[in-house]
Amino acid sequence: MSYQDAETASPKAETNIEDEIAYLAKRHRISPAIVREIVRRSGATERSSIEREIAKGKARR
Repeated sequence: MSYQDAETASPKAETNIEDEIAYLAKRHRISPAIVREIVRRSGATERSSIEREIAKGKARR
């Protein structure tokens, strides 16, 4: 499911994605906007793939 699909999904699914974004932002101590941008750019909604992208970004800092 891509981010585009997530935007047109049911409100329950959208809430689930927002909860996931909030969880990842808090866990990795980054802004929820950064997590949303990673999801939008990568098109992935799986937690593991988003966490990999976050780790890559932290490695660059």
